[in-house]
Amino acid sequence: MDELERFKQTFFEECAELMAVAEAGLLRLAPGEAEAGELDAIFRAVHSIKGGGGAFGFAELVAFAHEFEAVLDRLRSGRLPPSRALADALLHALDILARLLAAAQHGGAGPPEAAIVAADLRTLLEGAAATAPASAPAAAPVAPAAATPAAQAAEGPGTYRIVFQPHIELLQRGNEPLYMLRALKTLGFAHVTCHADALPPLPELEAEHLHLAWTVELTTAAGLDEIRDIFEFVVDDCRLEIVRLDAPDAGSEFAETEFAETAFAEPPAAPPAVAAKPQPPARPAPAAEDGARASAGAAAGGQTIRVDLDRIDRLVNLVGEMVITQAMVAEQGAALPPDAAPQLRAGLEELARHTRALQESVMAIRAQAVRSVFSRMPRLVREVAAETGKEVQLVMSGESTEVDKTVVETLVDPLTHMIRNSIDHGLEPPDEREALGKPRVGTVHLSAQHRSGRILIELADDGRGIDRPRVLRKARERGLVPEGAALSDEEVDNLIFLPGFSTADTVSAISGRGVGMDVVRRNVQGLGGRIVVASTPGEGTRFVLSLPLTLAVMDGMVVRVGDQRFVLPITHVVESLRPRPGDLRGLVNQCDMVMARGEYVRLVYLDQLLGVRDAAGDPGRGLVVLVETDEGDRLALAVDEVLGQSQVVIKSLEANFRRIDGVSAATILGDGRVALILDIAGIHEMGRGGARGTGRRPAGAAEARP
Repeated sequence: MDELERFKQTFFEECAELMAVAEAGLLRLAPGEAEAGELDAIFRAVHSIKGGGGAFGFAELVAFAHEFEAVLDRLRSGRLPPSRALADALLHALDILARLLAAAQHGGAGPPEAAIVAADLRTLLEGAAATAPASAPAAAPVAPAAATPAAQAAEGPGTYRIVFQPHIELLQRGNEPLYMLRALKTLGFAHVTCHADALPPLPELEAEHLHLAWTVELTTAAGLDEIRDIFEFVVDDCRLEIVRLDAPDAGSEFAETEFAETAFAEPPAAPPAVAAKPQPPARPAPAAEDGARASAGAAAGGQTIRVDLDRIDRLVNLVGEMVITQAMVAEQGAALPPDAAPQLRAGLEELARHTRALQESVMAIRAQAVRSVFSRMPRLVREVAAETGKEVQLVMSGESTEVDKTVVETLVDPLTHMIRNSIDHGLEPPDEREALGKPRVGTVHLSAQHRSGRILIELADDGRGIDRPRVLRKARERGLVPEGAALSDEEVDNLIFLPGFSTADTVSAISGRGVGMDVVRRNVQGLGGRIVVASTPGEGTRFVLSLPLTLAVMDGMVVRVGDQRFVLPITHVVESLRPRPGDLRGLVNQCDMVMARGEYVRLVYLDQLLGVRDAAGDPGRGLVVLVETDEGDRLALAVDEVLGQSQVVIKSLEANFRRIDGVSAATILGDGRVALILDIAGIHEMGRGGARGTGRRPAGAAEARP
């Protein structure tokens, strides 16, 4: 890839982030929640896309972005009032801008409707100009809008004073002030004054820090927009003020005006007076200098670097192999006599600590907040609500919860299907909700949180809940449930995950084809996760997705059953114990129970459940490991021996072999043997599904009736 292509790739990556910022701001525009800062951020995002597109010669993209930013400029200056219709128009324009970016990136043709949408934007501008008040208010906005080209032409040549004071870390971001000063000289006659008062003593001077500032008096026929464009890429990394000196209201108070960060200010109103002499920025006091250097160091510590995801994946794989190798070396070291090679043992312990620290650091690199997924949902809710004619508000929490990037990317489709179903099937129409005594506006709550080493994504609505009689009737009509089968409420709720199931009477663009929720469950299970649904008629439905935080490495308890080794996720393990004969009970024709911590817990024999031979099969001779599911249900697993705790590398069993009920993945132990990682929720369902789930109860155990 040549240098230009690398620059283009970086441009398109930054455009994706800018588009997300613009969309989030526009979604808050209609309810009137958008603040002035957000409007500036939307304008800056579109303007940055326009500027970058112009640098690469994307003429169609630049032309459309120009019309777009003109409307945004009127909006942020208060000359165009916000409304839902305006927000819809701007969101549609943002979609067109995204398609133009895709066309520019992949070399295709732009959308044919771009010209129509651009004309609509011009119509909005004309309408705003026609309804503008005859007299402007006396108070000027904090960030005045740019002058239109016609107004600038009418003004003619002018003299501007430009005060440019870069932040101390500007050079570290790849920017060069000299280029901007040269660009100013191309616009006309420029008198440049450099201020070096803030330079620290030579022993304290650092080459990567910038301590200079400049004052430029520019006489030019160019307008304010052209001067602004020169500083477009450093507007967030400097203090900048541009003032027209020969304007009728230019006064002598400019020297007293503080620099406005990332704002373009006009001079305060004052009687005509002699232009003040340019004043250099005052040198800060020594204490202020120390604070500035500390801030610069903190800023430098928070810098980011773009790295190809493939490189990170290779690093994760190498760390995984290192964990396996370290476990093998530790296994060999454990076989040595206790008093042999003490230095080797100390070195192995140090290696284990460093390996774990390295693994945690690499996993942190791949960690990403679920905000990137959640931020797409307000737009989805808005569109589905409009299609269904319902009033919906989306409440989100836990957007900063971090999870592995692979998990985040796979969440988009499941959440999309679930939200569409919640609005279409779950929430009632506004009039019906009002008749039921509910607010006209339905609520969909989306949240994320960490729990027991996993991430829980919860989606809940306050709608009508699952209509269980109708679900069961539809399932029987489609042959998904045999006639006469008795199902519990939980089993009926889970019918919505069956392939081909739908309660919709007609097929629409939103639902009715019987695909969606089965895809949701399949995608979640493919990540080693589970989905649970709970519904209360008349009150709403709640979906809970339980997913692993990472798909690479985990801590587990290694147990032996017969001649096989299994790994239990350590986050699910409560304790291990050896029960007394009196602690064992049996429910007639159902299952065995064991007394643990004052309560009876279902006992599952892993040897029978998983078909392992030559196991002890008796908790009195082996051990019982008490585990807990994500929903808080407890289960007792009968094993022969607990071998210890170990950090294991997760290997997908489904990708390399096939899916096995009750097993989430596989790993390689320190002795080179392959061990299966058990899915605790799957084991819980399997043990509950079969009569006694275990087949036998130890001789001598007391029999009890439910």
